[in-house]
Amino acid sequence: MSKPLTPSITPKLNLALIITVLITGALAFIQVYAIQSVLPVLMQEFHASAAAIGSTVGATILAVALTSPFLGMISDAFGRKAFIVGSVFFIAIPTLALSFVHSINWLWWLRFAQGVAVPGITVVLLAYLGEEFSGNTRIKLMSFYVSGTVLGGFLGRFLMGYLTDFMGWRHAFLIMGIISISGAVLVWKNLPASQKFEAKPQISTALITLWHHLHNRYILAACALGFCVLFSLVGCFTYINLYLDQPPYNLSSSQLANIFAVYLIGMIITPLSARLIVKFGTNLTVLIAMSLSILGVLITLMHPLWVIVLALAIMSSGIFITQSSTITYISANVTEGRSLASGLYYMCYYAGGFAGSLLCGHAFESGGWFMTAVVLISVQLLAMLIGGVLMRKKA
Repeated sequence: MSKPLTPSITPKLNLALIITVLITGALAFIQVYAIQSVLPVLMQEFHASAAAIGSTVGATILAVALTSPFLGMISDAFGRKAFIVGSVFFIAIPTLALSFVHSINWLWWLRFAQGVAVPGITVVLLAYLGEEFSGNTRIKLMSFYVSGTVLGGFLGRFLMGYLTDFMGWRHAFLIMGIISISGAVLVWKNLPASQKFEAKPQISTALITLWHHLHNRYILAACALGFCVLFSLVGCFTYINLYLDQPPYNLSSSQLANIFAVYLIGMIITPLSARLIVKFGTNLTVLIAMSLSILGVLITLMHPLWVIVLALAIMSSGIFITQSSTITYISANVTEGRSLASGLYYMCYYAGGFAGSLLCGHAFESGGWFMTAVVLISVQLLAMLIGGVLMRKKA
């Protein structure tokens, strides 16, 4: 069971593989943030506060944080592809059920259920890429995976916003669920089967590997940076919607969905990050990227709408480059228990997203977008310290 009977053949890097990896990354995130573009609508529907409705974004992220290490351990025992496909299909179930909710409590728990399956895509796919590929090929595929997550993040918000204006948010969730089901079929047909996977079903092996990971300062530093990265992204893009829903902007769901077109810039920027990492190394790349992100947050304090949109593009580009740098850094510094290492990273990464939705929500309620920006910049400065000092390798 642990080794294939046929000779191991590494899949070749071709357009079909690149597209499949990109689509799989998109399917992981198309549901996670889709709700952000309709938060003002749901806020009115359920008569909720800004922090309460913002917590429905954090619910999915919290579930991802809690399940990431465990799904990584299970995948180390039983395999990769089936886990990825099954997880994409599972996400469709609570997505379809969201069409029928009548209380914010059910909305929260179904959003939590969506997040339970996400690590089955993200964590396991990263382990799959780390096992099947090496060198620049691995870096390129990692970058296209991140591009896929960017595409999924955009499409989820964009489709949900327009579908809500066109047919209402309940029918919009039905369409989103059908998209996940179709995606599961697509990935099953096109993702190459693992050739280099070796099962490690013993729980003792997993615990020993976990102990080693928890004493690996490179993994811990990457986890801390991941916390700051998603804290910034979720905090910014959750509450900028509520800010732009207010006067003098008064944007509708579809207009808010248009704002997320800035994510498409990340699809161009992220593959280029591979070149930056190779040329400058992880530390300098992270410092440059987070400086860019801080600049973007500062510019959002200006009032013209087009300037805010530009600022969001700058801010998110810095975040995407940092994320790509971090997962590449983990892959380069882990030689065993890759999915468990990825699980630890994503646990911290999504814990940061949950913290961002919570703390930035209270900041928004107490001081509007200005206080939200202050919190975001504080966390991004911490990210620069981590990337510049803690992630630096010893000579």
